[in-house]
Amino acid sequence: MTRVVLDSSAILSVFLEELGREVVVSHLFEALTCSVNLTEVVTKMLDKGVALSDIDDTVSGLCGRIIDFDRDLAIQAGLLRAVTHHKGLSLGDRACLALAMREKLPVMTADRAWVDLDLPVEVVLIR
Repeated sequence: MTRVVLDSSAILSVFLEELGREVVVSHLFEALTCSVNLTEVVTKMLDKGVALSDIDDTVSGLCGRIIDFDRDLAIQAGLLRAVTHHKGLSLGDRACLALAMREKLPVMTADRAWVDLDLPVEVVLIR
């Protein structure tokens, strides 16, 4: 099985039982996720009414290895602004892409805007 980087939209597809979640489930526990994307996932869980006391356990069931948003990823995500601005990518999107580029891994997302970005990373749409 190929290791991947998961965007928050991919993780949330499992949490919200959305179309495409089956693709993500097969990669969950070997995947990498940027800590910025974890923040997005936790925010959505709270919006959906998950109790504070259940967040950690719920996240543990949805995320493999969490990678800290370090200095190098921060710089790369900032630099990606210039080439992704026309698509309206968020900081979380760029953090995810920066991690995938650094690790030389495909990235899984539900965000179709990523497909035709001219970046050295394979984008795998989950739906």
